[in-house]
Amino acid sequence: MSSIMELKEFDYDLPPELIAQEPLPSRDESRLMVLDRSNGTILHRRFRDIAGFIPASSLLVMNNSKVFPARLMCRKDRTGGNVEVLLTRQISPFKWEGLVRPGRRVQPGCRLIVEEGVMELEVISRGALGGRTLQVSCSGDFWDLIDRYGLTPLPPYIRKSLHDPSRYQTVYASIRGSVAAPTAGLHFTETLFEELGRKGIDRATVTLHIGPGTFRQVKVDRIEEHSMESEYFTIDEAAMAGIERARSEGRRIFAVGTTSVRTLESAYDREGHLQRKEGFTELFIYPGFSFSIVQGLITNFHLPRSTLLMLVSAFAGADLIRRAYQEAISERYRFYSLGDAMLIL
Repeated sequence: MSSIMELKEFDYDLPPELIAQEPLPSRDESRLMVLDRSNGTILHRRFRDIAGFIPASSLLVMNNSKVFPARLMCRKDRTGGNVEVLLTRQISPFKWEGLVRPGRRVQPGCRLIVEEGVMELEVISRGALGGRTLQVSCSGDFWDLIDRYGLTPLPPYIRKSLHDPSRYQTVYASIRGSVAAPTAGLHFTETLFEELGRKGIDRATVTLHIGPGTFRQVKVDRIEEHSMESEYFTIDEAAMAGIERARSEGRRIFAVGTTSVRTLESAYDREGHLQRKEGFTELFIYPGFSFSIVQGLITNFHLPRSTLLMLVSAFAGADLIRRAYQEAISERYRFYSLGDAMLIL
């Protein structure tokens, strides 16, 4: 890793009107900034043009985790006060970690009612960062009730409700477990995948369930002192075979999103040897990190002072990312989860 880096090095000023509040009518009509690390050039295109920039026979690795309706509107059994619960991680079939708001008076033993006699939560204990361990009681299938009563968790900077919650899912999302979408993949369509396939560009899917830590602010001045929250990942046999085949044939591996980067770089060591196919990762990638697997990256435009911005700065170089973000602001790109995309070659 590099020498000491300060949080302020990853700050920038963004006009609030550039924070995308809703998706565009078509996924692939978002803008695409193409950033070439070899010569520092920046091009402006549409996402539907991306096949023209990814080398033939490359492998795209994407995160197939699916956002589930993790927000539950509850009331306290004793006082009737309203409490919002965000389920963040399943510990066992009926035991979850979660966040509560307002949470100051939600202590162990408190019962939170989603629907009387149908779904209730009991607070078992307090955890780190204000979290709670919750025991779930329900009269029917848990996931059916989550689908019935739960709401889609959206990032705090999105102030509008989505008319179509499926637009906060990738078209290939299949394994539920995330409280935030792997947003770089939101731009892909089945038609675009067909075009990429005709060019000989393969796909592999991995899974990393995104937790609320993706939105948490870094609060230390020296970024090396920041600790990531652990997130579960897995790479199945089919994906592993595709990745190993691409590597043996010398084909380029493009990660779709920062979560795919963290999955791949957590599975392999710095010499490129496979270490594990599943587990929890707390990998924090910032400038100075040595990438062993990922050779190209598709990503969105990230919040200032965020670990996601630090990751892309590690991949492309902090100075180049700084210049690219300033150009994106000048060109009025749409930022954050529902915004435009960047391809880093």
